[in-house]
Amino acid sequence: MFDMIGNIFKNLASKPATRKYPFEKREPFKDSRGQISGIDIDACIFCGICSRKCPSDALVVNKAEKSWEIDQFKCIVCGVCTEVCPKKCIFMNEDYKTSAYKKDKEKYIQQPKPVEAEENMSKAQ
Repeated sequence: MFDMIGNIFKNLASKPATRKYPFEKREPFKDSRGQISGIDIDACIFCGICSRKCPSDALVVNKAEKSWEIDQFKCIVCGVCTEVCPKKCIFMNEDYKTSAYKKDKEKYIQQPKPVEAEENMSKAQ
């Protein structure tokens, strides 16, 4: 009984051990895996290594269309795609992704460069 009274007085005199969550948010830890934030589509060479190494088949790379697509519902945020990318063009945020209500896929398509567009126009004429 007397041990408990000592703990009560010690707890009354100390600061709380928890945070006031909605008002005090903790910063994410360094190198924590939160979500895939996107891709630098202009740097991508569409080799498909990221989609072959993805354990959940969340990535689809189409070299002919020069497109890269991710299904965030399939993604298990393991970070393998960012590690194996030879151009290091896939980026991950440290922030945890909040719940989503739609099953949208994020698709990135590389736009033709102006030089390529001029060459295509001259070939057509």
